[in-house]
Amino acid sequence: MSITAAYPLPENEDERLEALESYHVLDTTPEEDFDELTLLASEICQTPIALISLIDDKRQWFKSHYGLAIDETPKEYAFCAHAIVNPNEVMEIKDSRLDARFANNPLVTGDPHVIFYAGVPLLNEDGHALGSLCVIDNKPKELTAGQTKALRVLAKQVLAQMELRRKIAKVEKANAELLETNAFIQKFASTAAHDIKNPLSSIMLTSQALQARLATTGDTRSRSLADMTYNSSKKLLTLVDEMLQYSKAPASLLSNQQSFELGTLLFKVAELISIPPGFKLNYPNGENNLVCSSVALEQIFLNLINNAVRYNDKDRGIINITFEETGDFYNFKVADNGMGIAEKNLAKIFQKEVTLNVIDRFNAKGTGLGLHTVKSLVEKLKGTITVTSRTGEGTTFAFSIKKNVNVDEDELNAF
Repeated sequence: MSITAAYPLPENEDERLEALESYHVLDTTPEEDFDELTLLASEICQTPIALISLIDDKRQWFKSHYGLAIDETPKEYAFCAHAIVNPNEVMEIKDSRLDARFANNPLVTGDPHVIFYAGVPLLNEDGHALGSLCVIDNKPKELTAGQTKALRVLAKQVLAQMELRRKIAKVEKANAELLETNAFIQKFASTAAHDIKNPLSSIMLTSQALQARLATTGDTRSRSLADMTYNSSKKLLTLVDEMLQYSKAPASLLSNQQSFELGTLLFKVAELISIPPGFKLNYPNGENNLVCSSVALEQIFLNLINNAVRYNDKDRGIINITFEETGDFYNFKVADNGMGIAEKNLAKIFQKEVTLNVIDRFNAKGTGLGLHTVKSLVEKLKGTITVTSRTGEGTTFAFSIKKNVNVDEDELNAF
């Protein structure tokens, strides 16, 4: 037997369905807190059935069902689908057999014989009716003013329970992400300390010894080289100390946004690498002021430019760095004319501890940590990175990071 009338749709149905989904409550197991509310609704309204009904795009699903043995019904049978269209009103049907909308409804003509229905829409703070708290009887009935008021109060408690669970889920997700972020930063700092800080101490001690020895020789050129080595080592040590500081407060990697000029940052990075004679480093044109984590961006460029130098077999190496802004993102490219990477290896170069057994221009092999670190940092800054390359011709790394990355307040408070 067909139903007399199809269910109506709220004007904001797409937004309502999206809001319902955000609670992650559909198809969850029964919970005592909700079951107690339907029990109270049944007792107060003196009905054999009370339901917490949530309406998605195809069905009404019962988070709690007192006096009814089923978990859901098709949406076209749902009285609640009609109730949510007027979210600020209690929909009361005293005798559904006399209502053209429901007279032929299988839930009226057959079990559970829904003759009386009263439903209060579950209206969230954004004005979306997610479903209803309803009471049902198999005979004609009318609620008293006191019963109607009590049903409204209970509906607010149903929604409060749903909001509480959504907030708990949000906090749990944030905590899981923070734990992962914290572990990443600590490992990153540990790797940096192992790969940089220990040999850096030896470099500084050697530079100081050379400075002392050359102070009285009159060899100003050699003294200048020793001074440059010592000063570069000090700058690098400051950078490592900054990384270690971030490892103690990982949230600051994202939350500590700074305004700086890109060319100045790149010049600082180039000083740390000491671009060899015969190499040309081309910077982006003009003055480019950015707002993001300068420490993270330094690490990204330090790795990429260093690789562009190490894995370049040309006498005249060229490294081109380009920059542009698009919408909410900063976009960068680091292109070189070096050895290039075989196409079969492009998919795995960002994996942790993956090396290609390639000897660089300094007769050394990589650790497989640099590009993995770069990819991780880019992703923490809400961006992406890609690579294109031709063997013998060069490699281009293109990456983007989000402008002035915002960190959720819960994430910051958790650190």
